[in-house]
Amino acid sequence: MSRSFFEWVGVILDRYGTLFLAGTGNTMLIAISGTVLGFGLGLLVAVARGIKPAPRARFLSRALLAVLKSLLNIYIEVFRGTPMLVQAMVIYYGIQMFFGIMLHAVVAGVFIVSINTGAYMAEIVRGGILSVDVGQTEAAHSIGMTHWQTMTHVVLPQAIRNIMPALGNEFIVNIKDSCVLNVISVTELFFQARAAAGATLKYFEVFFIIGCIYLTLTFTVSRLLRMLERRMDGPASYTIHGSQSGIPKEAS
Repeated sequence: MSRSFFEWVGVILDRYGTLFLAGTGNTMLIAISGTVLGFGLGLLVAVARGIKPAPRARFLSRALLAVLKSLLNIYIEVFRGTPMLVQAMVIYYGIQMFFGIMLHAVVAGVFIVSINTGAYMAEIVRGGILSVDVGQTEAAHSIGMTHWQTMTHVVLPQAIRNIMPALGNEFIVNIKDSCVLNVISVTELFFQARAAAGATLKYFEVFFIIGCIYLTLTFTVSRLLRMLERRMDGPASYTIHGSQSGIPKEAS
């Protein structure tokens, strides 16, 4: 007697549910680690690209800064202009070939996602920095703040709030795009699905299950990020203290 679609779904979950959970864990580990590290890398790159030479800086300092910015621009263009699938193959096997280092597949996956995300985040952060009114930067410099102090105390806190939607989107993209890492044998969710489909020959049922898992992950993450954005916005109304009449006023 042949089984129905949902009966096969139940059978596959019973046989391979543990593998799917392990794959989901690796997927989220890579996505979270890659997004956090990539954000940090992108932040540093964006700040470095925004450095302007001092008016009386020596020629060598100006030349080194120009070289640094050129290298960072090349990094951004290369990693934004090539697929992560190709980057995974080149980096994973290139490290083995040229340095003789055999990276653990998950470690390699985190590294690849991090540097790929860093290239995108560098442009996202740059856009966030440009969204902050230039007058605030000028005011910070006028009271003696250095470039680093202006960035960390004035510009970046506002820029990070402005880029939260884009940062959340990048996190969701990393959850989905981690599936390309199966080409270097990272045992993430898609890798486990291929193994289960090959063993049962029930490709539709297996990938229906995997699709539901990916949708659950991305939907949950997007809702959590929306909640975080609302908390960062603060209350919709607030009280103004110290008015001339001495009576607090409600503002919205």
